[in-house]
Amino acid sequence: MQKLAVVRRDATDQATLAFGVSIIMPCLNEALSLPHCIANANQALAWIEERYSLVGEIVIADNGSTDGSQALARKLGARVVDVPTRGYGAALIGGCQAAFGRYLLMGDADGSYDFTDGVAMIGQLMDGAGLCMGSRFQGGIAPGAMPWKNRYIGNPALTGILNLFFRAGIDDAHCGLRAITKEAFDDLGLSGPGMEFASEMIVKASLKKIRIDQAPATLSVDLRERAPHLRPWRDGWRHLRYLLMLSPTWLFGVPGLLAMAMAAVIFGIAGLYSLGVLHGIPFFGTSWTIVAGYLFTVGHFCLIMAFATHFYGVRRGYRHLYSWLAVMGQKLTLEDALLTGGAMMAASIVGLVAITVQWSSHGFIALPSILPLIMAATLGAVGLQTALGSFLLAIIADNNARLIPRGADVQRL
Repeated sequence: MQKLAVVRRDATDQATLAFGVSIIMPCLNEALSLPHCIANANQALAWIEERYSLVGEIVIADNGSTDGSQALARKLGARVVDVPTRGYGAALIGGCQAAFGRYLLMGDADGSYDFTDGVAMIGQLMDGAGLCMGSRFQGGIAPGAMPWKNRYIGNPALTGILNLFFRAGIDDAHCGLRAITKEAFDDLGLSGPGMEFASEMIVKASLKKIRIDQAPATLSVDLRERAPHLRPWRDGWRHLRYLLMLSPTWLFGVPGLLAMAMAAVIFGIAGLYSLGVLHGIPFFGTSWTIVAGYLFTVGHFCLIMAFATHFYGVRRGYRHLYSWLAVMGQKLTLEDALLTGGAMMAASIVGLVAITVQWSSHGFIALPSILPLIMAATLGAVGLQTALGSFLLAIIADNNARLIPRGADVQRL
């Protein structure tokens, strides 16, 4: 492998340099731990140069420190990038954007991670991975380094949900030591300003079919004399909500299909009793059809939201279009959806008129069954949602009457 030109990391015109590796640390008042972290990062860079012939730099992404961290980092030979937007994710995004290296290795500036563990991660990037995650469960967690609720509840639960939703195949989604190629970082278009950045990187890499590897990483007790910036319950919720927002299938699609399936079962059983096909005491009487109407309408709304958010992700570039939707791409237009919704509303009106005529012919006494009324009303509500939902899809399509994206990458199930 050709060795990159060796350059001093304190050179003044670093924008002209070609670094192989950038080590990025987010920093907010870390003057106490920075000497240890920068020395450790320099050791990692020395090993990387020795093993892979890559020269590196250290980038401190400062988030507004008031304890002199910036001057100290410069004195120790690191390059400081000021990131005015507060947040863990914002700092890392700013640092990675300003980095000159082809490979980016990021880790906290509190002394809890050993940057020499990242040497193997750089090797895996060079071997073809786009993202390499550290795994503290493989590398080892020092006593007192991670709260028990994070170790045994929060991290396993959120990592399990992430793997279920996005099939990432990792065992530690929130390890702060991770490496990514600059090309993959630019391609992901990351934007999460807070701790949810950790999940966003993995989710979008998984959605874009970027190869994700793992490597052992150790976790030590940090060197801070103050409380950590992490807030387990708040940041755990931010991770969970982000996973849900990036998974329309699980947030909208699966609940919608289940609701509509339950409604169909209730309608079917109640209908069979109403027609005399089934006898005896009904398991689902006509009163349950009110619940069925509610479930079917809500389920249909959820499916509209699933389509809308899926198409939005496709158009933003971090999601692939499902193959069965690609087949429909030439057929489904705003006009088609409006005609379908209009036809359902028309059928509903016809049904309601027929029920009213029957009701009046019997002297306006109570109807013998509310099943026809509920089904007609449900059909009308679904038709109206279809019409209005089609306009939502058209708006998401940049005011285009063709609702399904064309020319997008296709994901086969």
